[in-house]
Amino acid sequence: MNSNLKWKAVFIVAIIVICIFGLVGIPNTPTSLSAMKSNFSDRIKLGLDLQGGTHLILQVQVQEAVSQEADQVLDHLKTQFQDKAIRYDELRKLSDTQILVHNIAPEQAGAARNLVSDQFPDWDITPAPGEASGYLLTMKPSRISNIRQQTMDQAEETIRRRIDALGLTEPLVAPYGQGDNEIIVELPGEGDPNRAKSVIQAGGQLELHLVLDSTPYSSEAAAMAAHGGVLPPNSQLVQGKSSAASSSQPSAESWYVVDRVPVVTGRDLRSATAVRSTKNIGFYDVDFTLSTEAGRRFGPFTEQNIGKELGIVLEHRLQTAPVINGRIDDTGVIEGQFGEQEANDLALVLRSGALPASIKYLEERTVGPSLGADSIRHGVRASIVSLLVVMVFMLVYYRLSGANAVLALILNLVILLAALAYFGAVLTLPGIAGVILTIGMGVDSNVLIFERIREELRASKAPVSAVDLGFKRAFLTIIDTHVTTVVSALFLGLFGTGPVRGFAITLVIGLLANLFTSVYVSRVIFDWHLARMPREAELSI
Repeated sequence: MNSNLKWKAVFIVAIIVICIFGLVGIPNTPTSLSAMKSNFSDRIKLGLDLQGGTHLILQVQVQEAVSQEADQVLDHLKTQFQDKAIRYDELRKLSDTQILVHNIAPEQAGAARNLVSDQFPDWDITPAPGEASGYLLTMKPSRISNIRQQTMDQAEETIRRRIDALGLTEPLVAPYGQGDNEIIVELPGEGDPNRAKSVIQAGGQLELHLVLDSTPYSSEAAAMAAHGGVLPPNSQLVQGKSSAASSSQPSAESWYVVDRVPVVTGRDLRSATAVRSTKNIGFYDVDFTLSTEAGRRFGPFTEQNIGKELGIVLEHRLQTAPVINGRIDDTGVIEGQFGEQEANDLALVLRSGALPASIKYLEERTVGPSLGADSIRHGVRASIVSLLVVMVFMLVYYRLSGANAVLALILNLVILLAALAYFGAVLTLPGIAGVILTIGMGVDSNVLIFERIREELRASKAPVSAVDLGFKRAFLTIIDTHVTTVVSALFLGLFGTGPVRGFAITLVIGLLANLFTSVYVSRVIFDWHLARMPREAELSI
Protein backbone atom coordinates (compact mmCIF):
# COMPACT_ATOMS: atom_id res chain seq x y z
CA MET A 1 0.00 0.00 0.00
CA ASN A 2 1.51 3.36 -1.03
CA SER A 3 1.84 6.22 1.47
CA ASN A 4 -0.87 8.29 -0.22
CA LEU A 5 -3.39 5.48 0.20
CA LYS A 6 -2.35 5.02 3.82
CA TRP A 7 -3.03 8.68 4.65
CA LYS A 8 -6.43 8.46 2.98
CA ALA A 9 -7.25 5.41 5.10
CA VAL A 10 -6.10 7.21 8.26
CA PHE A 11 -8.33 10.18 7.35
CA ILE A 12 -11.37 7.91 6.90
CA VAL A 13 -10.71 6.14 10.20
CA ALA A 14 -10.40 9.52 11.94
CA ILE A 15 -13.77 10.55 10.52
CA ILE A 16 -15.33 7.32 11.79
CA VAL A 17 -13.87 7.83 15.28
CA ILE A 18 -15.14 11.42 15.43
CA CYS A 19 -18.61 10.31 14.35
CA ILE A 20 -18.76 7.50 16.92
CA PHE A 21 -17.64 9.89 19.64
CA GLY A 22 -20.38 12.31 18.61
CA LEU A 23 -22.99 9.56 18.83
CA VAL A 24 -22.06 7.69 22.03
CA GLY A 25 -19.29 9.75 23.63
CA ILE A 26 -17.09 7.99 26.14
CA PRO A 27 -19.30 5.95 28.48
CA ASN A 28 -18.16 5.37 32.06
CA THR A 29 -18.15 1.63 31.39
CA PRO A 30 -16.95 1.14 27.80
CA THR A 31 -18.35 -2.37 27.66
CA SER A 32 -21.76 -1.32 28.92
CA LEU A 33 -24.29 -1.42 26.07
CA SER A 34 -26.92 0.38 28.19
CA ALA A 35 -24.54 3.29 28.80
CA MET A 36 -23.92 3.65 25.07
CA LYS A 37 -27.64 3.55 24.36
CA SER A 38 -28.23 6.20 26.99
CA ASN A 39 -25.53 8.46 25.53
CA PHE A 40 -26.93 7.94 22.02
CA SER A 41 -30.47 8.88 23.10
CA ASP A 42 -29.17 11.99 24.87
CA ARG A 43 -27.31 13.21 21.79
CA ILE A 44 -30.03 12.63 19.20
CA LYS A 45 -32.78 15.15 19.90
CA LEU A 46 -36.24 14.05 18.86
CA GLY A 47 -38.94 16.31 17.46
CA LEU A 48 -42.47 16.76 18.70
CA ASP A 49 -43.87 13.94 16.57
CA LEU A 50 -41.33 11.45 17.98
CA GLN A 51 -40.87 12.66 21.53
CA GLY A 52 -44.36 13.89 22.32
CA GLY A 53 -45.28 17.38 23.49
CA THR A 54 -47.67 20.22 22.77
CA HIS A 55 -48.66 21.83 19.46
CA LEU A 56 -50.34 25.25 19.62
CA ILE A 57 -51.71 27.69 17.05
CA LEU A 58 -52.00 31.23 18.43
CA GLN A 59 -53.64 34.30 16.93
CA VAL A 60 -52.30 37.72 17.89
CA GLN A 61 -55.03 40.32 18.33
CA VAL A 62 -53.15 42.99 16.39
CA GLN A 63 -56.12 45.36 16.40
CA GLU A 64 -55.50 45.93 20.11
CA ALA A 65 -52.09 47.42 19.29
CA VAL A 66 -53.70 49.74 16.74
CA SER A 67 -56.27 50.82 19.35
CA GLN A 68 -53.55 51.43 21.93
CA GLU A 69 -51.69 53.61 19.45
CA ALA A 70 -54.83 55.70 18.99
CA ASP A 71 -55.25 56.01 22.79
CA GLN A 72 -51.71 57.29 23.19
CA VAL A 73 -52.12 59.79 20.34
CA LEU A 74 -55.38 61.00 21.89
CA ASP A 75 -53.66 61.57 25.24
CA HIS A 76 -50.69 63.35 23.64
CA LEU A 77 -53.01 65.45 21.49
CA LYS A 78 -54.82 66.73 24.59
CA THR A 79 -51.51 67.71 26.15
CA GLN A 80 -50.33 69.46 22.97
CA PHE A 81 -53.60 71.40 22.57
CA GLN A 82 -53.39 72.45 26.22
CA ASP A 83 -49.78 73.61 25.85
CA LYS A 84 -50.63 75.58 22.67
CA ALA A 85 -53.83 77.00 24.25
CA ILE A 86 -55.95 75.63 21.40
CA ARG A 87 -59.61 75.66 22.44
CA TYR A 88 -62.05 72.89 21.54
CA ASP A 89 -65.28 71.44 22.91
CA GLU A 90 -64.57 67.71 22.68
CA LEU A 91 -61.75 65.35 21.79
CA ARG A 92 -62.65 61.67 21.58
CA LYS A 93 -61.82 58.46 19.75
CA LEU A 94 -64.41 57.42 17.18
CA SER A 95 -62.76 54.09 16.34
CA ASP A 96 -59.41 52.36 16.56
CA THR A 97 -58.11 54.53 13.73
CA GLN A 98 -60.10 57.78 14.00
CA ILE A 99 -60.14 60.69 16.47
CA LEU A 100 -62.71 63.52 16.42
CA VAL A 101 -61.89 67.08 17.49
CA HIS A 102 -65.19 68.88 17.94
CA ASN A 103 -65.64 72.66 17.56
CA ILE A 104 -62.14 74.12 17.38
CA ALA A 105 -62.05 77.91 17.64
CA PRO A 106 -62.06 79.19 14.01
CA GLU A 107 -59.05 81.47 14.50
CA GLN A 108 -57.03 78.49 15.84
CA ALA A 109 -57.96 75.96 13.15
CA GLY A 110 -54.77 76.62 11.18
CA ALA A 111 -52.59 76.18 14.27
CA ALA A 112 -54.38 72.90 15.07
CA ARG A 113 -53.82 71.55 11.54
CA ASN A 114 -50.15 72.54 11.60
CA LEU A 115 -49.69 70.92 15.02
CA VAL A 116 -51.15 67.63 13.81
CA SER A 117 -49.07 67.70 10.62
CA ASP A 118 -45.85 68.41 12.53
CA GLN A 119 -46.30 66.30 15.67
CA PHE A 120 -48.40 63.43 14.30
CA PRO A 121 -47.21 62.79 10.72
CA ASP A 122 -48.82 59.33 10.68
CA TRP A 123 -52.29 60.88 10.89
CA ASP A 124 -54.31 62.72 8.27
CA ILE A 125 -56.48 65.65 9.40
CA THR A 126 -59.59 66.54 7.40
CA PRO A 127 -62.79 68.53 8.14
CA ALA A 128 -65.28 66.41 10.05
CA PRO A 129 -68.38 65.53 7.99
CA GLY A 130 -71.38 67.65 8.95
CA GLU A 131 -69.39 70.02 11.18
CA ALA A 132 -68.29 73.54 10.34
CA SER A 133 -65.43 73.69 12.84
CA GLY A 134 -64.68 70.04 13.60
CA TYR A 135 -61.82 67.94 12.36
CA LEU A 136 -61.30 64.21 11.90
CA LEU A 137 -57.90 62.61 12.43
CA THR A 138 -57.41 59.30 10.58
CA MET A 139 -54.45 56.97 10.98
CA LYS A 140 -52.67 56.44 7.68
CA PRO A 141 -52.91 52.95 6.14
CA SER A 142 -49.12 52.69 6.02
CA ARG A 143 -48.95 53.26 9.78
CA ILE A 144 -51.65 50.65 10.41
CA SER A 145 -49.72 48.15 8.31
CA ASN A 146 -46.49 48.92 10.17
CA ILE A 147 -48.16 48.50 13.56
CA ARG A 148 -49.60 45.15 12.52
CA GLN A 149 -46.23 43.90 11.27
CA GLN A 150 -44.34 45.21 14.30
CA THR A 151 -46.91 43.62 16.60
CA MET A 152 -46.50 40.23 14.94
CA ASP A 153 -42.70 40.46 14.99
CA GLN A 154 -42.63 41.52 18.64
CA ALA A 155 -45.15 38.85 19.66
CA GLU A 156 -43.16 36.11 17.91
CA GLU A 157 -39.86 37.24 19.43
CA THR A 158 -41.37 37.64 22.91
CA ILE A 159 -42.94 34.17 22.88
CA ARG A 160 -39.67 32.68 21.63
CA ARG A 161 -37.67 34.32 24.43
CA ARG A 162 -40.11 33.11 27.06
CA ILE A 163 -40.08 29.54 25.78
CA ASP A 164 -36.28 29.56 25.48
CA ALA A 165 -35.98 30.86 29.05
CA LEU A 166 -37.94 27.84 30.26
CA GLY A 167 -35.18 25.58 28.96
CA LEU A 168 -37.28 23.55 26.53
CA THR A 169 -35.30 21.61 23.91
CA GLU A 170 -35.57 22.86 20.32
CA PRO A 171 -38.98 24.57 20.52
CA LEU A 172 -40.53 25.91 17.34
CA VAL A 173 -42.00 29.43 17.24
CA ALA A 174 -42.79 30.69 13.74
CA PRO A 175 -45.45 32.53 11.68
CA TYR A 176 -48.28 30.34 10.49
CA GLY A 177 -51.12 30.65 8.00
CA GLN A 178 -51.70 33.14 5.23
CA GLY A 179 -51.90 36.61 6.76
CA ASP A 180 -54.24 35.68 9.63
CA ASN A 181 -51.83 36.92 12.34
CA GLU A 182 -51.18 33.36 13.52
CA ILE A 183 -48.13 31.85 15.21
CA ILE A 184 -47.32 28.16 15.57
CA VAL A 185 -45.67 26.97 18.78
CA GLU A 186 -44.36 23.41 19.15
CA LEU A 187 -42.93 22.28 22.49
CA PRO A 188 -41.13 18.91 22.37
CA GLY A 189 -41.40 16.69 25.43
CA GLU A 190 -38.66 18.15 27.63
CA GLY A 191 -39.71 20.59 30.35
CA ASP A 192 -43.28 21.14 31.50
CA PRO A 193 -45.61 21.95 28.57
CA ASN A 194 -48.38 23.11 30.92
CA ARG A 195 -46.08 25.58 32.58
CA ALA A 196 -44.92 26.81 29.17
CA LYS A 197 -48.54 27.35 28.14
CA SER A 198 -49.23 29.34 31.29
CA VAL A 199 -46.20 31.53 30.63
CA ILE A 200 -47.37 32.15 27.05
CA GLN A 201 -50.92 32.88 28.19
CA ALA A 202 -49.72 35.39 30.75
CA GLY A 203 -49.42 38.09 28.15
CA GLY A 204 -47.34 40.27 30.42
CA GLN A 205 -49.36 43.34 29.53
CA LEU A 206 -48.30 45.36 32.52
CA GLU A 207 -49.99 48.75 32.82
CA LEU A 208 -49.75 51.31 35.60
CA HIS A 209 -52.94 53.38 35.96
CA LEU A 210 -53.83 56.16 38.38
CA VAL A 211 -56.72 55.01 40.63
CA LEU A 212 -59.41 57.72 40.53
CA ASP A 213 -61.61 56.43 43.38
CA SER A 214 -59.80 55.60 46.61
CA THR A 215 -62.49 53.09 47.63
CA PRO A 216 -62.89 49.87 45.62
CA TYR A 217 -66.40 48.69 44.75
CA SER A 218 -67.85 45.26 45.40
CA SER A 219 -69.34 44.97 41.91
CA GLU A 220 -69.39 46.64 38.53
CA ALA A 221 -72.97 47.81 39.13
CA ALA A 222 -71.98 49.42 42.43
CA ALA A 223 -69.16 51.33 40.74
CA MET A 224 -71.50 52.59 38.01
CA ALA A 225 -74.18 53.55 40.57
CA ALA A 226 -71.67 55.59 42.56
CA HIS A 227 -71.15 57.75 39.48
CA GLY A 228 -74.77 58.09 38.45
CA GLY A 229 -74.50 55.35 35.84
CA VAL A 230 -71.81 57.17 33.84
CA LEU A 231 -68.10 56.88 34.51
CA PRO A 232 -65.98 60.03 34.64
CA PRO A 233 -64.42 61.09 31.31
CA ASN A 234 -61.30 59.15 30.25
CA SER A 235 -61.76 56.51 32.92
CA GLN A 236 -62.47 52.79 32.95
CA LEU A 237 -63.44 49.98 35.32
CA VAL A 238 -60.86 47.32 36.14
CA GLN A 239 -61.57 44.19 38.12
CA GLY A 240 -59.18 43.69 41.00
CA LYS A 241 -57.57 40.48 42.13
CA SER A 242 -58.78 39.24 45.50
CA SER A 243 -55.41 40.01 47.05
CA ALA A 244 -55.78 43.60 45.86
CA ALA A 245 -59.07 44.08 47.65
CA SER A 246 -59.44 45.99 50.85
CA SER A 247 -58.26 44.42 54.06
CA SER A 248 -61.80 44.29 55.39
CA GLN A 249 -62.80 41.99 52.52
CA PRO A 250 -59.64 40.04 51.74
CA SER A 251 -61.39 37.33 49.75
CA ALA A 252 -63.85 39.52 47.81
CA GLU A 253 -63.49 40.61 44.21
CA SER A 254 -63.25 44.37 43.82
CA TRP A 255 -63.70 46.87 41.04
CA TYR A 256 -61.58 49.98 40.61
CA VAL A 257 -62.16 53.16 38.63
CA VAL A 258 -58.83 54.04 37.02
CA ASP A 259 -57.51 56.45 34.44
CA ARG A 260 -58.04 55.00 30.96
CA VAL A 261 -54.56 55.76 29.58
CA PRO A 262 -51.71 54.05 31.47
CA VAL A 263 -48.72 56.12 32.47
CA VAL A 264 -46.39 53.13 31.99
CA THR A 265 -46.81 49.89 30.03
CA GLY A 266 -44.89 46.63 29.84
CA ARG A 267 -42.96 47.93 26.84
CA ASP A 268 -41.26 50.40 29.19
CA LEU A 269 -39.83 47.61 31.39
CA ARG A 270 -36.09 47.04 31.53
CA SER A 271 -35.92 44.18 34.05
CA ALA A 272 -38.02 42.26 36.59
CA THR A 273 -36.96 40.02 39.49
CA ALA A 274 -38.83 37.89 42.04
CA VAL A 275 -37.96 38.82 45.66
CA ARG A 276 -39.24 37.86 49.10
CA SER A 277 -41.99 40.17 50.30
CA THR A 278 -41.12 42.42 53.23
CA LYS A 279 -44.79 43.07 54.04
CA ASN A 280 -46.38 39.65 53.50
CA ILE A 281 -44.18 37.05 55.18
CA GLY A 282 -44.05 33.80 53.21
CA PHE A 283 -45.00 35.46 49.92
CA TYR A 284 -43.02 36.94 47.03
CA ASP A 285 -43.13 40.26 45.17
CA VAL A 286 -41.76 41.27 41.78
CA ASP A 287 -39.36 44.23 41.59
CA PHE A 288 -39.20 45.96 38.23
CA THR A 289 -37.03 48.64 36.64
CA LEU A 290 -38.20 51.03 33.91
CA SER A 291 -36.35 52.42 30.92
CA THR A 292 -34.79 55.87 31.15
CA GLU A 293 -37.51 57.43 28.99
CA ALA A 294 -40.28 55.86 31.06
CA GLY A 295 -38.54 57.01 34.25
CA ARG A 296 -38.64 60.60 33.00
CA ARG A 297 -42.41 60.32 32.59
CA PHE A 298 -42.99 58.34 35.76
CA GLY A 299 -41.06 60.70 38.06
CA PRO A 300 -43.19 63.84 37.49
CA PHE A 301 -46.38 61.77 37.42
CA THR A 302 -45.78 60.22 40.85
CA GLU A 303 -44.66 63.57 42.26
CA GLN A 304 -47.92 65.19 41.19
CA ASN A 305 -50.06 62.36 42.60
CA ILE A 306 -48.51 61.75 46.04
CA GLY A 307 -51.12 60.30 48.39
CA LYS A 308 -53.13 58.70 45.57
CA GLU A 309 -53.21 55.03 44.65
CA LEU A 310 -51.40 53.59 41.67
CA GLY A 311 -53.10 50.57 40.15
CA ILE A 312 -50.71 47.88 38.86
CA VAL A 313 -52.72 46.08 36.18
CA LEU A 314 -51.55 42.82 34.62
CA GLU A 315 -53.64 41.27 31.85
CA HIS A 316 -56.51 43.73 32.45
CA ARG A 317 -56.68 42.66 36.11
CA LEU A 318 -55.54 44.90 38.97
CA GLN A 319 -52.96 43.08 41.08
CA THR A 320 -52.40 45.71 43.75
CA ALA A 321 -53.01 49.42 44.32
CA PRO A 322 -50.22 50.85 46.54
CA VAL A 323 -50.31 54.46 47.72
CA ILE A 324 -47.78 56.79 46.11
CA ASN A 325 -45.75 58.01 49.08
CA GLY A 326 -43.14 59.94 47.13
CA ARG A 327 -41.51 60.48 43.77
CA ILE A 328 -40.62 57.24 41.93
CA ASP A 329 -38.37 57.54 38.91
CA ASP A 330 -37.50 54.17 37.44
CA THR A 331 -38.12 51.38 40.00
CA GLY A 332 -41.24 49.79 41.48
CA VAL A 333 -42.69 46.62 42.94
CA ILE A 334 -45.70 44.41 42.17
CA GLU A 335 -47.22 43.11 45.40
CA GLY A 336 -49.72 40.33 44.87
CA GLN A 337 -49.12 37.66 47.54
CA PHE A 338 -47.43 35.47 44.92
CA GLY A 339 -45.94 32.06 45.60
CA GLU A 340 -42.27 31.58 44.70
CA GLN A 341 -42.99 29.78 41.39
CA GLU A 342 -45.75 32.24 40.47
CA ALA A 343 -43.48 35.22 41.16
CA ASN A 344 -40.62 33.68 39.15
CA ASP A 345 -42.92 32.98 36.20
CA LEU A 346 -44.35 36.51 36.35
CA ALA A 347 -40.84 37.98 36.46
CA LEU A 348 -39.91 35.77 33.50
CA VAL A 349 -42.90 37.00 31.52
CA LEU A 350 -42.12 40.65 32.22
CA ARG A 351 -38.37 40.23 31.75
CA SER A 352 -38.86 38.47 28.41
CA GLY A 353 -40.75 41.46 27.10
CA ALA A 354 -44.37 42.45 26.99
CA LEU A 355 -46.67 41.12 24.33
CA PRO A 356 -47.92 44.09 22.31
CA ALA A 357 -51.41 42.53 22.12
CA SER A 358 -53.30 39.65 23.64
CA ILE A 359 -53.36 36.20 22.05
CA LYS A 360 -56.12 33.75 21.29
CA TYR A 361 -55.70 29.98 21.06
CA LEU A 362 -57.06 28.60 17.79
CA GLU A 363 -55.74 25.04 18.04
CA GLU A 364 -54.19 22.87 20.72
CA ARG A 365 -52.94 19.35 20.15
CA THR A 366 -50.98 17.06 22.43
CA VAL A 367 -48.78 14.28 21.08
CA GLY A 368 -48.34 11.55 23.67
CA PRO A 369 -44.95 9.86 24.18
CA SER A 370 -46.49 6.47 23.37
CA LEU A 371 -47.52 7.72 19.93
CA GLY A 372 -44.02 9.10 19.42
CA ALA A 373 -42.48 5.77 20.45
CA ASP A 374 -44.72 3.99 17.97
CA SER A 375 -43.60 6.39 15.23
CA ILE A 376 -39.96 5.76 16.10
CA ARG A 377 -40.47 2.00 16.04
CA HIS A 378 -42.14 2.03 12.63
CA GLY A 379 -39.67 4.56 11.21
CA VAL A 380 -36.62 2.64 12.38
CA ARG A 381 -38.14 -0.61 11.12
CA ALA A 382 -38.73 0.93 7.68
CA SER A 383 -35.15 2.26 7.59
CA ILE A 384 -33.64 -1.10 8.56
CA VAL A 385 -35.76 -3.05 6.07
CA SER A 386 -34.92 -0.64 3.24
CA LEU A 387 -31.24 -0.78 4.16
CA LEU A 388 -31.20 -4.60 4.23
CA VAL A 389 -33.02 -4.90 0.91
CA VAL A 390 -30.61 -2.47 -0.73
CA MET A 391 -27.59 -4.28 0.75
CA VAL A 392 -28.78 -7.66 -0.51
CA PHE A 393 -29.44 -6.23 -3.98
CA MET A 394 -25.98 -4.64 -4.18
CA LEU A 395 -24.23 -7.81 -3.02
CA VAL A 396 -26.14 -10.01 -5.47
CA TYR A 397 -25.98 -7.72 -8.47
CA TYR A 398 -22.46 -6.28 -8.06
CA ARG A 399 -20.89 -9.21 -6.17
CA LEU A 400 -17.78 -8.22 -4.20
CA SER A 401 -17.97 -4.60 -5.33
CA GLY A 402 -21.41 -4.51 -3.75
CA ALA A 403 -19.69 -4.90 -0.35
CA ASN A 404 -17.86 -1.67 -1.16
CA ALA A 405 -21.20 0.08 -1.64
CA VAL A 406 -22.60 -1.43 1.59
CA LEU A 407 -19.66 -0.12 3.64
CA ALA A 408 -20.00 3.33 2.08
CA LEU A 409 -23.74 3.31 2.77
CA ILE A 410 -23.32 2.37 6.45
CA LEU A 411 -20.69 5.09 6.89
CA ASN A 412 -23.08 7.53 5.23
CA LEU A 413 -25.73 6.83 7.89
CA VAL A 414 -23.18 7.10 10.70
CA ILE A 415 -22.01 10.50 9.43
CA LEU A 416 -25.63 11.67 9.07
CA LEU A 417 -26.57 10.74 12.65
CA ALA A 418 -23.30 12.17 14.02
CA ALA A 419 -23.94 15.48 12.22
CA LEU A 420 -27.43 15.65 13.77
CA ALA A 421 -25.84 15.07 17.20
CA TYR A 422 -23.04 17.62 16.77
CA PHE A 423 -25.26 20.37 15.36
CA GLY A 424 -28.07 19.73 17.83
CA ALA A 425 -30.54 19.24 14.97
CA VAL A 426 -33.90 17.65 15.71
CA LEU A 427 -34.88 14.32 14.20
CA THR A 428 -38.55 14.25 13.20
CA LEU A 429 -40.72 11.62 11.53
CA PRO A 430 -40.28 13.31 8.13
CA GLY A 431 -36.58 13.42 9.04
CA ILE A 432 -36.60 9.61 9.18
CA ALA A 433 -38.14 9.73 5.70
CA GLY A 434 -35.18 11.90 4.71
CA VAL A 435 -32.84 9.22 6.06
CA ILE A 436 -34.57 6.55 3.94
CA LEU A 437 -34.35 8.80 0.88
CA THR A 438 -30.66 9.30 1.61
CA ILE A 439 -30.19 5.53 1.46
CA GLY A 440 -31.73 5.54 -2.01
CA MET A 441 -29.60 8.47 -3.16
CA GLY A 442 -26.45 6.76 -1.82
CA VAL A 443 -27.21 3.59 -3.75
CA ASP A 444 -27.95 5.64 -6.86
CA SER A 445 -24.47 7.18 -6.72
CA ASN A 446 -22.81 3.75 -6.41
CA VAL A 447 -24.91 2.37 -9.25
CA LEU A 448 -23.79 5.22 -11.53
CA ILE A 449 -20.14 4.57 -10.68
CA PHE A 450 -20.37 0.79 -10.98
CA GLU A 451 -22.16 0.90 -14.33
CA ARG A 452 -19.51 3.26 -15.72
CA ILE A 453 -16.81 0.85 -14.50
CA ARG A 454 -18.62 -2.08 -16.20
CA GLU A 455 -18.74 -0.13 -19.46
CA GLU A 456 -15.01 0.49 -19.30
CA LEU A 457 -14.35 -3.19 -18.55
CA ARG A 458 -16.51 -4.21 -21.51
CA ALA A 459 -14.34 -1.89 -23.60
CA SER A 460 -11.37 -4.12 -22.62
CA LYS A 461 -9.86 -1.62 -20.20
CA ALA A 462 -7.66 -2.90 -17.39
CA PRO A 463 -9.32 -2.94 -13.92
CA VAL A 464 -7.20 -0.01 -12.67
CA SER A 465 -8.03 2.12 -15.71
CA ALA A 466 -11.70 1.07 -15.62
CA VAL A 467 -12.05 2.15 -11.98
CA ASP A 468 -10.27 5.44 -12.61
CA LEU A 469 -12.37 6.32 -15.67
CA GLY A 470 -15.57 5.08 -14.03
CA PHE A 471 -15.21 7.47 -11.08
CA LYS A 472 -14.12 10.41 -13.25
CA ARG A 473 -16.96 10.08 -15.76
CA ALA A 474 -19.67 9.47 -13.14
CA PHE A 475 -18.48 12.33 -10.93
CA LEU A 476 -20.14 15.18 -12.89
CA THR A 477 -23.45 13.32 -13.03
CA ILE A 478 -23.34 12.68 -9.27
CA ILE A 479 -22.52 16.32 -8.54
CA ASP A 480 -25.34 17.49 -10.81
CA THR A 481 -27.98 15.29 -9.17
CA HIS A 482 -26.82 16.14 -5.65
CA VAL A 483 -26.60 19.90 -6.19
CA THR A 484 -30.10 20.14 -7.66
CA THR A 485 -31.54 18.08 -4.80
CA VAL A 486 -29.63 20.06 -2.15
CA VAL A 487 -30.89 23.37 -3.60
CA SER A 488 -34.48 22.09 -3.46
CA ALA A 489 -33.97 20.90 0.12
CA LEU A 490 -32.46 24.25 1.12
CA PHE A 491 -35.59 26.04 -0.06
CA LEU A 492 -37.69 23.62 1.96
CA GLY A 493 -35.55 24.38 5.00
CA LEU A 494 -35.69 28.14 4.52
CA PHE A 495 -39.42 28.49 3.88
CA GLY A 496 -40.83 25.37 5.51
CA THR A 497 -41.68 24.94 9.16
CA GLY A 498 -41.63 22.06 11.61
CA PRO A 499 -41.69 18.64 9.95
CA VAL A 500 -40.87 20.00 6.48
CA ARG A 501 -37.71 21.62 7.83
CA GLY A 502 -36.76 18.41 9.62
CA PHE A 503 -37.01 16.51 6.33
CA ALA A 504 -34.88 19.13 4.56
CA ILE A 505 -32.15 19.12 7.22
CA THR A 506 -31.65 15.36 7.22
CA LEU A 507 -31.75 15.23 3.42
CA VAL A 508 -29.10 17.95 3.00
CA ILE A 509 -26.77 16.38 5.57
CA GLY A 510 -27.31 12.92 4.05
CA LEU A 511 -26.55 14.12 0.53
CA LEU A 512 -23.36 15.89 1.58
CA ALA A 513 -22.26 12.78 3.48
CA ASN A 514 -23.08 10.68 0.44
CA LEU A 515 -20.76 12.74 -1.75
CA PHE A 516 -17.92 11.92 0.66
CA THR A 517 -18.71 8.23 1.02
CA SER A 518 -19.65 7.33 -2.57
CA VAL A 519 -16.88 9.31 -4.27
CA TYR A 520 -14.01 9.40 -1.76
CA VAL A 521 -14.45 6.39 0.56
CA SER A 522 -15.61 4.03 -2.17
CA ARG A 523 -12.64 5.05 -4.36
CA VAL A 524 -10.18 4.39 -1.49
CA ILE A 525 -11.69 0.93 -0.96
CA PHE A 526 -11.35 0.16 -4.70
CA ASP A 527 -7.73 1.39 -4.72
CA TRP A 528 -6.91 -0.73 -1.67
CA HIS A 529 -8.51 -3.79 -3.27
CA LEU A 530 -6.73 -3.22 -6.60
CA ALA A 531 -3.38 -2.82 -4.82
CA ARG A 532 -3.81 -6.27 -3.24
CA MET A 533 -5.26 -7.95 -6.35
CA PRO A 534 -3.02 -9.85 -8.79
CA ARG A 535 -2.44 -7.92 -12.01
CA GLU A 536 -4.11 -10.54 -14.23
CA ALA A 537 -7.14 -11.05 -11.93
CA GLU A 538 -10.58 -9.77 -12.90
CA LEU A 539 -12.50 -7.19 -10.88
CA SER A 540 -15.56 -8.63 -9.11
CA ILE A 541 -18.33 -6.32 -10.28
